Amino acid sequence: MMHALGDAAWIVDAGTLKLAGINRAALALLGFGEADAHAIGACALIGTPEDAAFWGEVKAGHAGEIDSPAVALAADGRLLHVHRRISALAARAGARPSHYLVVVHDRSDALREQLERETLLAELQATLESTADGILVTDLAGRIRAFNQRFAAIWALPRDLLKGSHDDAVFDWMRRSVADPREYQRKLAALQESVLMRAQQTLQLLSGATLELVTQPQICRGRPIGRVWAFRDRSEIVAADRRIEALITTDALTGLPNRRHLGDAIELAQAHAQRDGTGFALLLLDLDRFKQINDSLGSDIGDRVLIEVGERVKTCLRQGDLLSRVGGDQFALLVHGVDQRGAESAAARVLDVTGRGYALEGHQFTLTCSIGIALFPGDGGEGSELIRHAETAMQRAKQGGRAAFRFHQPSHDADLRARMRLEHAMRQALTAQRFRVAYQPQFDIASDAIVGAEALLRWRDPELGEVAPAQFIAVAEESGFIIALGDWVLAQAVRQAAAWRSQGMPLKIAVNVSALQFQQADFVDRVAQALRGADLPGALLELELTESILVRDASEALQRLYALSQLGVKLAIDDFGTGYSSLAYLKRFPIEKLKIDKSFIRNLPADDSDAAIVRAVIQLARALNLRVNAEGVETEAQRRMLAEVGCDELQGFLFAPALDAFSFEQRLRNQAAPGRHLRVVAR
Repeated sequence: MMHALGDAAWIVDAGTLKLAGINRAALALLGFGEADAHAIGACALIGTPEDAAFWGEVKAGHAGEIDSPAVALAADGRLLHVHRRISALAARAGARPSHYLVVVHDRSDALREQLERETLLAELQATLESTADGILVTDLAGRIRAFNQRFAAIWALPRDLLKGSHDDAVFDWMRRSVADPREYQRKLAALQESVLMRAQQTLQLLSGATLELVTQPQICRGRPIGRVWAFRDRSEIVAADRRIEALITTDALTGLPNRRHLGDAIELAQAHAQRDGTGFALLLLDLDRFKQINDSLGSDIGDRVLIEVGERVKTCLRQGDLLSRVGGDQFALLVHGVDQRGAESAAARVLDVTGRGYALEGHQFTLTCSIGIALFPGDGGEGSELIRHAETAMQRAKQGGRAAFRFHQPSHDADLRARMRLEHAMRQALTAQRFRVAYQPQFDIASDAIVGAEALLRWRDPELGEVAPAQFIAVAEESGFIIALGDWVLAQAVRQAAAWRSQGMPLKIAVNVSALQFQQADFVDRVAQALRGADLPGALLELELTESILVRDASEALQRLYALSQLGVKLAIDDFGTGYSSLAYLKRFPIEKLKIDKSFIRNLPADDSDAAIVRAVIQLARALNLRVNAEGVETEAQRRMLAEVGCDELQGFLFAPALDAFSFEQRLRNQAAPGRHLRVVAR
């Protein structure tokens, strides 16, 4: 019977405590031979203190039983984890036991597996706790198998839900914690149905926290056994992103949206307008003469002015409209759902609020603005195009006198493109040496002798043909290219004058100087360098200046003019009477000649007003000891009248057009030949 038990077993004699028998399973488990087992004795086969005490009680005549785990020592020194049961055997019920049956079940492998599982679970839990994410592990039925403390903290789970098995309560708590429970439940159900799906979702909690959820199946031996949910709190990152977005889309000074924000708003407005069949207006506002405030009152007050302008303009906006600062002293208004009349009304309100008086730190002043308006969709389908068109319209408002608004005009864009092409062609022409200098003779009115020449710039382009100076000079001045052109003409004229002088024909050459060219800090040095390079005396160079040069910055102009005078250069006022004429600069500045503009000569002698102006200019020049040159003389009647009123010099088609250097040189040689009459009528 003992051999048939399956487990290790032996019988102990209650009187002697010696083995009465042992089965083969026990010998195999303990690693003893049968003789060795009998020699060891019952008390030593399992020698725990509990067993020693039990056998002591048995020897003393106390009956009892044991049913508990124990540790046995095998013959090879191994410790065996076993469960042994010691039962009393008696001949009849109530009689004293004569023997005891010991049945031993080996639990070593089971305990080892249990220990491995416990170790694995401990390691898993340690891994879960080491991550910053909240981790939840569920089985295929959705029951919770494991979670970490971070998961409990993220969802603010109450302590009572963390004890025991409360799966439904945990999931219900999570559902009630999200901002949109229905959407959350829908996503959760879809994920649970697709056991092999890996997904990523963003959850918004009622607390304001933003969670990023990444869930994927848990696979064991190629089969899904559950799902792992990882919750990451993205609140700080989302808040940081919002702060960064605010920084890159908000103007730091005024707190208004910036140019980037404006671009995004225009795209959104376009989408809405196309969907609803409406339009909107973009108003670009630029403060007039704002630089004067910064220069005179300081940048701190300038900044406060910009802030106040923003606050004032915001009062003009309706709900949904946008005001942004796009840079410097420029603001942009995005006005939704308006046509031309609505945009005009908005612009009028802005002009009104910005034009009211300002009082800052004891300074009182008035500020105006110029506004350019572009309408969607008529003035452009892209944000950049609308901004560009509003910009050009704003520039026209400034050119028209400021403190006003202008709408975009397509014809003006065509003019701008033409001017851009012309500017490009000019720059190429200077590099390719397509410009030339012509020289128009200046005649003494009494002797008809050539007393000077005016250097005039001419340009023939292979594509544009002969381009009139009136067409390209204005573009050159606007773009700043007039500085390079002016330097080139000055150098050409000075070299030509030096060449004629070396041939025994010294002649004074007049060169026009633009306002921008004259304002360059090194202008006097450039003139001096040109004279030195050609070895030409300054007296043979005359610079023709416009009146605007002299009145813009009188003190600086005076210094520059005296420096030129020290070089021996002669100075003349060109187009006298057409600008802001002032007797003050004629008295103070070292001017030697006045040139009467051809607009006053054209209708002589029939026009009494022009005749009176010419007489007045000549009388003024006589009083100030200045010479007078009349431009654009085309008829003999004009020449006679100018001679009668005392004009000194003439130039115009009556005498000669602008000539190339060779033809002019021939005219000079003819003048030197004896017996020749110099006055030539050439139209």
